[in-house]
Amino acid sequence: MRATPLLVRGLDALGPSAGRLLVVVGAFDGLHRGHAYLLRCLRDAAARVDARPAVLTFDHHPDEIVRGAAPPVLCDPDERLVRLAEAGVEVTIVEHFDAQLRATPYTTFVEHIRARAGLAGFLMTPDAAFGRDREGTPETLSRLGRRDGFDVLVVPPFKVDGRQVRSNAIRGLIAEGDLRGAARLLGRHVAVVGAPGARTGDAIPVTFPMPVALPPAGRYRVRIGRAWDPESGAVRATVGRTAIVGAGEDGVALRSRSDLAPGPRIRVAFLPPARRAPDPRA
Repeated sequence: MRATPLLVRGLDALGPSAGRLLVVVGAFDGLHRGHAYLLRCLRDAAARVDARPAVLTFDHHPDEIVRGAAPPVLCDPDERLVRLAEAGVEVTIVEHFDAQLRATPYTTFVEHIRARAGLAGFLMTPDAAFGRDREGTPETLSRLGRRDGFDVLVVPPFKVDGRQVRSNAIRGLIAEGDLRGAARLLGRHVAVVGAPGARTGDAIPVTFPMPVALPPAGRYRVRIGRAWDPESGAVRATVGRTAIVGAGEDGVALRSRSDLAPGPRIRVAFLPPARRAPDPRA
């Protein structure tokens, strides 16, 4: 029987009730197929070492501080929490990312976890790193683990067509309008979450509180549903099928027969173009 997922708002709120943890650290901004693979590895490895699978992630994308601007969102932050729980993550720690956290040594992260809960170890890919100047690598953590009694498990990265799946590559495909290619790497349809405004004629504007990954302006088939909520879980019921008639950095315009109340957040999933049957005359 799967344990009830625990959401912890910051390492300072972590306590002994969290249990002994096997941890993956990362932004998990896309929760794409590469992330799904990593979480499967985490869940399986945690079972082998009698630990709880845990993720340490952040409330803002680190690039917002490191580079001065966050990349467009591929997965709504609330939906990310739901998807982590559905993937078998039993403890999700959401740490506030700011300039102070950027300057925090990886050893401090480790000690925060060890002091507040049991630490079985970390699961990482070979190129993963965290902490100040990305000094917390598999090699440096392994040395620390040998001293302090925790393990570092390294798994190979997940690849599609010989290439590691990365969020930036997915953003590039979306920007090019290749929704099918993006969905292949995401493992789901491209989707954004925003707030609908008041209908003007047959058009409903939808705006976003943060930059989201949108395809080029044009007409698209979409499905509309309620935004996912960490408290109630995933809501997959479709409440409307519409076409996008405009897309841009400021939002999208929907043509819909469904009434959408202004204010409550909605999830708009873009559907790839229907495949055409081959022309027998060709």
